[in-house]
Amino acid sequence: MLQILYLAQDLADPAVRRRILALVAGGGNVTLAGFRRGTNPLAAVEGIAPVELGKTADGRFVQRIGAVAGSCLSLKRKLRHVRKPDVIIARNLEMLAVARRAEALFGGEVPIVYECLDIHRLMLRGDWIGRALRKAEAHLGREARLLITSSPAFIEHYFRPLSGLQAPPLLIENKVLDTTSAAEGEPPRFVYPDPGPPWKIGWFGALRCRKSLSLLAEFTKKMEGRFEIVLRGRPASSQFEDFESFVRNEPFMRFAGAYRNPEDLPEIYGDVHFTWAIDFFEEGQNSAWLLPNRLYEGCRYGRVPIAMKGTETARFLSMRDVGLVLEEASADSLAALIGAMTPDRFADAAERIGQCHVSTWIFNRTDCEALVRRFAALTREAHGFAPAAALSEPRHKQSGML
Repeated sequence: MLQILYLAQDLADPAVRRRILALVAGGGNVTLAGFRRGTNPLAAVEGIAPVELGKTADGRFVQRIGAVAGSCLSLKRKLRHVRKPDVIIARNLEMLAVARRAEALFGGEVPIVYECLDIHRLMLRGDWIGRALRKAEAHLGREARLLITSSPAFIEHYFRPLSGLQAPPLLIENKVLDTTSAAEGEPPRFVYPDPGPPWKIGWFGALRCRKSLSLLAEFTKKMEGRFEIVLRGRPASSQFEDFESFVRNEPFMRFAGAYRNPEDLPEIYGDVHFTWAIDFFEEGQNSAWLLPNRLYEGCRYGRVPIAMKGTETARFLSMRDVGLVLEEASADSLAALIGAMTPDRFADAAERIGQCHVSTWIFNRTDCEALVRRFAALTREAHGFAPAAALSEPRHKQSGML
C-alpha cells in the first residue's frame, strides 16, 4: 500500500478533507500533518488523526512564515512515529518548505508533489516582494516531481510564464468526490424546489468575497423578495467585520452554517435553484482564473450556475453551453440576467446541465485509484519498488529514521 504523507496548510479546510478521502479511496495509506487555523469538526476524516505542526492565522502571511520555520525545527520530533512515506504531497507554498525538510529527515529520495489550487495575490506582485516569493517557490519546488493544480488558467497565466517551476503539471479539477459512482449509466434526474418565486441562489463553500455579499444583498432587496440567498460554509473572518450580523439584518438572506463535503451536498443543493459561481476576492487574478468547487457541485445536482463574464468559469460554461453569465458586477446587471426568470426558462437551463456527462462534474473511485497509481509511478522512478520501512528500523537498513 502506498504510504502518503500529506502536508496541509489548514487542517480545518474541507478541501483538504476531500483530497484525503480521495487518496484513501484510491488505495493510499495517508498520514495527515499540518497547521490548525481554526476549528471545524466537519473536516475530520474518520480513522485519521492528524499530526499538528502548529497554529496559523488566515490572512497573516508573516505569522505563517514564522510558524513554518518553527515547525521545521520541531519536525523530527513531530514525525518520529511516522513511517517513511513513498511520496510527500505539499499543499501550498508554505508546506513545500516543510516537505523539503521532511524529505531530508526521512533520508532523501522521497518524491515531492506540490499541490497549488490558488494563486495568492502576493505571488503576482511586480515588486521585490512578488519576485522574492516566486524565487522562493521556484527554489523550494526545484525538485518537485509533479505540480497539481485545478484550472488550466493557472498554468496559462502563472505557472508557465511566471513561477519558474519545472515540475510537470497535473490538472485535477475541483470535481465532486463521489466514490459510489461509476460515471456511467442513465442521465441523473434532479428534484428542485418549486420553480418560481422565491427563486433561491446558493452560495456555498469558502465565503470570502465582500463584493459578492454586498451585490447579492442589494439585488435581493431590489427584487423585493422574489429571490433569496442561501449561504453555507466557512465565512473568512479576515474579510468580514461581522458576517453573521450582516446576514441577519438582510431580509432575503440566510446563513445555514457549515456542512460536510461531499456527504451533505445533495441536501444543501437540493434547497436552491441557482449556484453563485462568482468570486471577486482577488479580482482579475486568482478569481478570474479559478474553477471553483461550487461550479462542479451545483452542476452535479443540476443547479444552474451564475458566472462572471471574462473568467475561466464563464469560458468553461460557454464551452458546454450551460449556465448563465453576468455581464457586469452590479445588482442591475444581475436583475437583467435573472430578474424575469420563468419556470420554462429555468427548466431549459437545468435540462442543458443534465445533458452533460456526469464525469464532467465528479471524481469517482476509478479516478481516485488512477491518482494513487500516478503517485506510485513517481515512487518507482525515485527509488524502485522497495516498500516503505518503519522509522524504528536501524538507519543502515535505509529506514529513513529521523
